[in-house]
Amino acid sequence: MKKAFTLSDIVRIAVMAALIAVCSWLTITIPFISEVPFTLQTFAVFFALEFAAGRNGTISILIYLLLGAVGVPVFSGFRGGIGHLLGPTGGYIVGFLLTGIIFWIFDKKFGVKSIMHYVILAAGLLACYACGTVWFTVQMSVPVGTALLKCVLPYIIPDVIKIGLAVLLASRLKKIIKV
Repeated sequence: MKKAFTLSDIVRIAVMAALIAVCSWLTITIPFISEVPFTLQTFAVFFALEFAAGRNGTISILIYLLLGAVGVPVFSGFRGGIGHLLGPTGGYIVGFLLTGIIFWIFDKKFGVKSIMHYVILAAGLLACYACGTVWFTVQMSVPVGTALLKCVLPYIIPDVIKIGLAVLLASRLKKIIKV
């Protein structure tokens, strides 16, 4: 049986979608190292899944994507529109939804506990990397190795740290705020 959305669910979804947008605006671009800007977007995605749970976190990611697709400037560099989403780095943004779906499935099926949070988010991140890398190689006509060097390798350590911080912050906030 499907659980209806409560007012609390709707507020959490909206706040998490807004958080993802705000964190995407916090950007550092390092030329010659990466084609994809460094943002706190992935932190917000991980946090949304942890704090709002699988279903609500995934829906917040979907809302974020839809807002960006229709032109609301929620992507890095205050950009929006379907053109940006379909551009070379759009696969990484779409990959956030894969991260959410993976987390939601495991959360619903197994009730993700303790250390598994890190493992499932890491698996979701790998799916995001895979989606983005394939997308980038097709869009830019570059070998997979080049895409991995420019678009994945520089992000692995920062993204692992973001997973840890998101899980830690969400677990602490859940104790303070009734979720």
